[in-house]
Amino acid sequence: MRLAVHESGGGTKTAILIHGIMSDSRAWHRVTRELESHGFRVLAVDLAGHGRSPRARNYSPGAWADDVVETLEPLLDGPPEVVMGHSLGGLVASLVADRLAPRAAIYIDPAFSFPSGIRGFAFKLFFAIAPRPKRSALVRMNPKWSAADVDIELATLRDWDKRTILGFSDTRHLVPPARLVAPSLVVLAEKSLLITERVAGQLRRRGMTVATVPGTGHTVFRDDHAGFMDAVCGWLCDHVRLAEPLPARIAVAA
Repeated sequence: MRLAVHESGGGTKTAILIHGIMSDSRAWHRVTRELESHGFRVLAVDLAGHGRSPRARNYSPGAWADDVVETLEPLLDGPPEVVMGHSLGGLVASLVADRLAPRAAIYIDPAFSFPSGIRGFAFKLFFAIAPRPKRSALVRMNPKWSAADVDIELATLRDWDKRTILGFSDTRHLVPPARLVAPSLVVLAEKSLLITERVAGQLRRRGMTVATVPGTGHTVFRDDHAGFMDAVCGWLCDHVRLAEPLPARIAVAA
């Protein structure tokens, strides 16, 4: 399936951004602008069932990854410098990275595991029956979000196909990548919904760098954009040799 892509920036380095469930490419607006300022061309997709992309008959992590590769391969001249994904998008990004061989992979509070037992059942039930929240509820649940991010979330929720939840029906597919194809950074919320200390230890033993941004919830880059970008840019400068050096992070207005 060909997906909607928000392409921006005229740099020589390419960053692929993959959003989480219930969201779309608009969620990356501040990250996109900052990457552009660092010389990146940014390709931010809307996964099937989200944003401007078509709806699918069936959803699964593998199918989402197939769509991303089918859509983006014709737009690439070679391996992208960075593949970045959040939550569900982190899981999809790991499958995409296995096929596109980026120079770096960044996973933000990724769906590499799922709560077990009653807690896991409660998660599934919540996603299945919870109504789309109103503005007041979003503000209450996310007090650190900007007004722009609240507006974007309300818009993306209106464009979201709730059947995408069925892509999580079999949580056995929510696992870390079996192999690392590139240096990999995992950026966690202070209280991650999905990655426990035990799982974080497993990721480190697989060779991933795991960093936590204090005071953040699941959508790390919205709760503390500056802290998130500092973690990302610092790691890229220290661990990844890109085609061009990454300059020091500069502030980008909300």
